[in-house]
Amino acid sequence: MEKTKKLFIKTYGCQMNVYDSERMSEALGEDGYEETLNPNEADMILLNTCHIREKAAEKVYSELGRFKELKANKPDLKIGVAGCVAQAEGEEIIKRQPLVDLIVGPQSYQNIADLASNAVDGRKQIDIAFPEEDKFSLLKQKRAGQRGPSAFLTVQEGCDKFCAFCVVPYTRGAENSRPVSRVIDEAKHLVESGVKEITLLGQNVNAYHGTGLDGKEWSLAKLIWELEKVDGLARIRFTTSHPNDMTPDLIEAHGTCKKLMPYLHLPVQSGSNKILKRMNRSHNAESYLSLISKIREVRPDILISGDFIVGFPEETDKDFEDTISLIKNIEYGQAFSFKYSTRPGTPAAERDQVSEEVKTARLHKLQDLIKKQQKNIQDKMIGRKVHVLFERKGRFDNQLVGKSEYLHAVNVTDPTISVGELKQVHIDKSNPNSLSGSVSN
Repeated sequence: MEKTKKLFIKTYGCQMNVYDSERMSEALGEDGYEETLNPNEADMILLNTCHIREKAAEKVYSELGRFKELKANKPDLKIGVAGCVAQAEGEEIIKRQPLVDLIVGPQSYQNIADLASNAVDGRKQIDIAFPEEDKFSLLKQKRAGQRGPSAFLTVQEGCDKFCAFCVVPYTRGAENSRPVSRVIDEAKHLVESGVKEITLLGQNVNAYHGTGLDGKEWSLAKLIWELEKVDGLARIRFTTSHPNDMTPDLIEAHGTCKKLMPYLHLPVQSGSNKILKRMNRSHNAESYLSLISKIREVRPDILISGDFIVGFPEETDKDFEDTISLIKNIEYGQAFSFKYSTRPGTPAAERDQVSEEVKTARLHKLQDLIKKQQKNIQDKMIGRKVHVLFERKGRFDNQLVGKSEYLHAVNVTDPTISVGELKQVHIDKSNPNSLSGSVSN
């Protein structure tokens, strides 16, 4: 009997990379690989990389350096780099770290097993092409084993927006949407495996325009309505969206589709119209505020989440204060905020940069405001009843942790409930980053 090969995957970055890592693991599983959490016992190490954060490539090279001794003691060990850094750096990775055996870009994961098989006797394997065929249709789905109660499902990839700070159009390619039939089939498969909540993923997920069941182009809203028909699927979410693609039918779906959760991640990046123009965001602060108002008209209790970049090139104190003003106006339940960092090859990298000291001060001020808003919204949940999908065990005996419809983490201590159950919970307490409550009948 052939020995099972061990696969260690380390995933960086967004939920789409998490999803991609799962699919690569499944593809390699067809070739006899079984996942391990210990790189020391692995026959193959795969780094699924992200190019969004500062010095992303350098961090990958540093991580690869840690495997040098392991590779020396285990010559048959295969080391691969996948994801956006692989796409951006290509052969340069192998030049700088000869221990790497294979490079695979985000659009070529369907070839991962063949690349791994061919990476022998020093033959390096590189695939960073943008093939025309749908990689997802070529990736085999795992047919056995139970899944957790929630799962990601990529429905759209790539970006045509070309924001001045972003490398995604260069690493993920043009916007591409999966056909509705394939999305529905995968959703049904996930539900059969125990999934009750699906989060639809895309770089610009609300730009979805896949071929529908009638042969015509479908919007994300129409896809969501079709997913609502799937028996056993209790919850639908989607991320990440662009304000320009928040269509009227999608806004309406938030008010009428019962399975679509009252949570929306809608990045604005800045509250300054000058900076938004320099970012090439193609929307302004006023249009964003108007959009949020329309969404709240159909779903008043919706929790809004956002992204912010502080210290973008040429950002003045007034520009930053415009961002603070927008945040105060919106009242975010959650937000992700970062200091601007240059991305070689992007337009913003060539402009006058804001000092690190100013960036840091602005980031702290912005994050302090977001934390106050988050706490205020969480505190208002005390005394309310929410529905919680329990996903894992907590740190204490009989404690389970789940998510409310608003994506708040909720802790409940109750020996009668189990992972995978969806229960109504009375919120008793607001913690720094979570809520606590008791099951309500």
